[in-house]
Amino acid sequence: MKKPELLAPAGNFEKLKYALHYGADAVYCAGERFGLRAKADNFSQETLSEAVAYVHERNKKIYVTLNIIAHNADLEGLPEYVEELQELGIDGVIVADPGVFSVVREVAPELKISVSTQANNTNWRSVAFWHAQGAKRIVLARELGLKEIQEIREKVAPEMEIETFVHGAMCISYSGRCLLSHYMTGRNSNQGDCAHPCRWKYHLIEETRPDEAFSIEEDETGSFIFNSKDLCLINEIPQLMIAGVNSFKIEGRMKSLYYVATVVSAYRSAIDYCCANPTVTHLEDGYYEELTKVSHRNYTKGFFNGKTTAADQNYGTSSYTRNYDFVGLVLAYDEQTRMALIEQRNKVSIGDEIEIMIPGKGFFKQKIEAMTDQSGKAIESTPHPKMQYYLLMKEPVKPMDLLRKKD
Repeated sequence: MKKPELLAPAGNFEKLKYALHYGADAVYCAGERFGLRAKADNFSQETLSEAVAYVHERNKKIYVTLNIIAHNADLEGLPEYVEELQELGIDGVIVADPGVFSVVREVAPELKISVSTQANNTNWRSVAFWHAQGAKRIVLARELGLKEIQEIREKVAPEMEIETFVHGAMCISYSGRCLLSHYMTGRNSNQGDCAHPCRWKYHLIEETRPDEAFSIEEDETGSFIFNSKDLCLINEIPQLMIAGVNSFKIEGRMKSLYYVATVVSAYRSAIDYCCANPTVTHLEDGYYEELTKVSHRNYTKGFFNGKTTAADQNYGTSSYTRNYDFVGLVLAYDEQTRMALIEQRNKVSIGDEIEIMIPGKGFFKQKIEAMTDQSGKAIESTPHPKMQYYLLMKEPVKPMDLLRKKD
């Protein structure tokens, strides 16, 4: 059983660093054009050059998204941009549109192309087609079950890599190909500017009474008829590894640093455990529980076991569940005094119980017994955003370790 790649989102350089620090084998990000996350920070060419160097120094990989569904005007400047990406030394691009695909093949024939989930690949013939065109990897549609993934792996050339999403937001439309946002707001989801109308509250209007909105829910909170739960396949990692999936992808370029670090850490631990225990077929709930400590919608396995049901939708609310707060990150640690320099992200006080996340080791718990400001004066709490303070640690920590507190 080959160890799969763990592929993490990098909405900006800081998130990229934490994704790698907490165990990602590769990251995917976008430049300032041609990607499907227009509202993310994204990378300038200068920052992208720095990111490539940072990733490769750690023997990891970086992929750049070119996954918009392109109109004629979008093709302007694309060949030059592809040339720039190749010169930067990126490890590959993620493409959805056949026109964009053809440009990459013409301009940079040696550049690895992953065909995006936006291309709606749901059968082995489609995967074989893209492989024949020169694609090296396929990102399968999220609407596929385990048996379908297994069949695709069996019938497609072994050198064609299979990538699947294992965690993150689910789109109500097939592989994210949606016109609802553009129709309702003018913001085109297929060009990176989705307004997420599938998460909105809806009412029913009868044709002859346009001024009367009828409720279609059982209480006053609203009806969210398109609102899917979030995908979470961590307990199914053994089955996906047995099926021969080459890369496990986490969704979330718009998510926080803490989200990326926590989710990556959980999947890193799960993959490593499966590699060390190749006969395991299902994971214990501890991995899943770790993923409940980030802000999320209720979880679903999506199409993993076949057709979805009403249980896979959030009909009652579009709100997130958040049980833990990200309260700080470690900047430095003094082994002699056992004091860590912390950058505050949310308030903590003397007596609070916190958890400190350690890459590759999970986390440890402790009560806050002593804190000082930077001058050494004792403090009772940390009320100022991003203030730096010293915290007495029960166990050694390192820079980039994260602190969280249960709500």
